[in-house]
Amino acid sequence: MPNRLFQGIINQMREVLDRTIGVVDESGTVIACSELGQIGEARKGIISAGVFSGAQICVDNCTYKAFGNSVHPDYAVFVDGTDDMSKHYADIIAVSLDQIKQNNDEKFDRSNFVKNVILDNILPGDIYIKSRELHFNNDASRVVFLIRVTQDTDVSVYDVIQNFFPDKTKDLVIDINEKDIALVKEVRPNVDSKDLEKLARSICDTLSTEFYCNAVVGIGTRVTGIKDLAHSFKEAQVALEVGKVFDTEKSIISYENLGIARLIYQLPTTLCDMFLKEVFKRGSIDSLDQETLFTIQKFFENNLNVSETSRKLFVHRNTLVYRLEKIKKLTGLDLREFDDAIVFKVALMVNKYLDSSPIKYKRHLRHLLVPLFCLDKSGPI
Repeated sequence: MPNRLFQGIINQMREVLDRTIGVVDESGTVIACSELGQIGEARKGIISAGVFSGAQICVDNCTYKAFGNSVHPDYAVFVDGTDDMSKHYADIIAVSLDQIKQNNDEKFDRSNFVKNVILDNILPGDIYIKSRELHFNNDASRVVFLIRVTQDTDVSVYDVIQNFFPDKTKDLVIDINEKDIALVKEVRPNVDSKDLEKLARSICDTLSTEFYCNAVVGIGTRVTGIKDLAHSFKEAQVALEVGKVFDTEKSIISYENLGIARLIYQLPTTLCDMFLKEVFKRGSIDSLDQETLFTIQKFFENNLNVSETSRKLFVHRNTLVYRLEKIKKLTGLDLREFDDAIVFKVALMVNKYLDSSPIKYKRHLRHLLVPLFCLDKSGPI
């Protein structure tokens, strides 16, 4: 990592300096240089000459200046020549690279710290201490976006997202695995969910139109403080998994908009099987043909309105009634009745969920249930 960082800076300096400059590591190996052919060259003599003692040293017509750890420096700048200008360049470049490396290390430490937080790889008691060390604002509101690449690509999506959010003090881009990238975004305390979805849409559109790369984005809920970022991240994971089952055509899935689907996602499969057997006592859900299932879907989409559904299906009203009666004989549920329609709708979703076998991410069940309503209409849980 430092090699690339140093080489990038030296490439820029090469344009304004009239001599060869570079960096050696503590073993005396050239790891960055304005003359690319020198990279990898071993300069063993500089170690015995005391280059890493901290003082400016001239060896073999080069001026060296160590930087990095104040007690045991890890690197040294070298500049061709031993004149006053070479010594002046060596001092300036050493100070510049040291500051750049410190800033980069801090950013890397912040990213690693947040990655450990969202993946639950750090003890709760250590979170507050470490966040203070890294100067995190614990009062800020943040949301985790999980960007998942859905196709093989040569594009570095991680770099694209990083360039998309250049303010590293407020936004962190974290590489989770080869397909998933987490964006921890600082937001206003009263941010609207539509604004979050708009931001996610801009990410997807940029990847698609400029880099021909398809992705889906899961959005967690807004949290305050560092500790609860793990909750927002898991919500974003759940959003993507539930979306694969119930919202297959959507590329932006917000946890807040999952509705009853997130409750079904948390149910044990044994409980789901029992529920289906109770609903379809007189037969299997598989006995419903595609025409009947399509009719049911349209009936739900038209708010259980027989006349409107028959018009949309281009069938006679009596034909639709006949199909609904057929369903009633099979299940004992009359879809024209609101309560029966709810049970049947949930049964269809449960069946779809069981067929998909999604990945399970643990989440506090109480938190999941708070926004939902009891089926007995007694109000919020």
